[in-house]
Amino acid sequence: MSISFHDLSQMTRTARGQLLKRTEADLSEYEEKVKPIIHAVRHEGDAALARFARQFDKAPVEADAIAATDADFARAERTLDPQVKEALDFMAGSIRRFHEDQKPEEMWFHEIRPGVFAGDRTTPIPSVACYVPRGKGAFPSSVMMTSIPATVAGVKEIAIVTPPGPDGHIDDATLVAARMAGVSKVFKAGGAQAIAAVAYGTETVPKCAKVVGPGSPWVGAAKRLLSHVIDTGTPAGPSELIVLADETADGRLAGLDLIIEAEHGPDSSAFLVTWSRKVAEDAMAAIPEFWKQMGPQRVAYSSAVLGGPMGGIVLARDEAEAIAFCNDYAPEHLGVHSDEPFQYLGRLEHAGEILLGRHTPPTLGNFVIGVNHVLPTSGWARTGSPLTVHDFMKRTSVAYVTGKAYPELARHAEVIARYEGFDGHANAVSETRARLLRTNR
Repeated sequence: MSISFHDLSQMTRTARGQLLKRTEADLSEYEEKVKPIIHAVRHEGDAALARFARQFDKAPVEADAIAATDADFARAERTLDPQVKEALDFMAGSIRRFHEDQKPEEMWFHEIRPGVFAGDRTTPIPSVACYVPRGKGAFPSSVMMTSIPATVAGVKEIAIVTPPGPDGHIDDATLVAARMAGVSKVFKAGGAQAIAAVAYGTETVPKCAKVVGPGSPWVGAAKRLLSHVIDTGTPAGPSELIVLADETADGRLAGLDLIIEAEHGPDSSAFLVTWSRKVAEDAMAAIPEFWKQMGPQRVAYSSAVLGGPMGGIVLARDEAEAIAFCNDYAPEHLGVHSDEPFQYLGRLEHAGEILLGRHTPPTLGNFVIGVNHVLPTSGWARTGSPLTVHDFMKRTSVAYVTGKAYPELARHAEVIARYEGFDGHANAVSETRARLLRTNR
């Protein structure tokens, strides 16, 4: 198994641009396949969800058994390994504390000018669906990363949608994590059909105002097609990682971290970016040794990524070129390996998260630090942000003007309204209003 080596000094601008491409760059092929799935769920409801569970997930699910039951939760609590429960509880505590610190004050209200008051009132959105993928594994961490911020925000109705396993059941750790997060509505629905279900609602699955969480290109395509029906938030597609390493880094550690996101699946992206040939060579030599400690499926996934066009080693001419590549890529995860990682922080402009130093591997960010692992992908880190408590809240502007302050504001507002041609706007702050106000004294 070989590892791709990309020497920027030998690459054309076009070839360099190819390195920036992601799996989700073009979802048109998936969109055409997703359209009939959306149509079926919209018109057939739970029957379509059950049929697609049997077809796509090979799971024996019936239309009257889409929702997880109390018995399902009890079974999960009873059978899940206590060590896993303890780790989930630790993770929940970190995530909850981090997002509680993020939560904005309920309202701020300042005097902008004498007698003119304005501010924001922040309230939770009414409902949200948390999509938890399962195709390449079970992800109770995604349950907590999506639903705990929602509960902290105060969202009243939270639903979790996740594909059933081959036995027709929801993963035990997923159910336990949901209960720890304070969520009791969990449904057996994955892929595009799950997004359609929460967009339109079915007999069992509630219609939601927003859907969050990472997913496959099928999920991404469904979100695009349904963005006029449900708020789909910042795109979170296949995993991405750049490890930026300077000459003080240990190439073996950089290679160890590079595998983290590469093992998610063959559609992931993972690059080690360095201007040190020694670091690059040390990483390339170490990675095959690390593969010997992994299961065959994860080796297959990570080797496909690191040996393909969306992964491997990127050798830059110098520090400036390496940082420029990172900023152009705008990765989901960005790890910085250096004796002095903070020296680069101010120049790293676009990333879903930045993990500084050799003791902060993406594994910790994904699970136990508390920062959210639902991050913008496909370059959306240029304008998007990690999932936060703010994604489950909305701001409402609030204003109040005193009678003493009104005349000056009205005078300027009338001028602007007349200039823009809005007679109704202008009349509402003209002498007409002044006369009416005088009659109300």
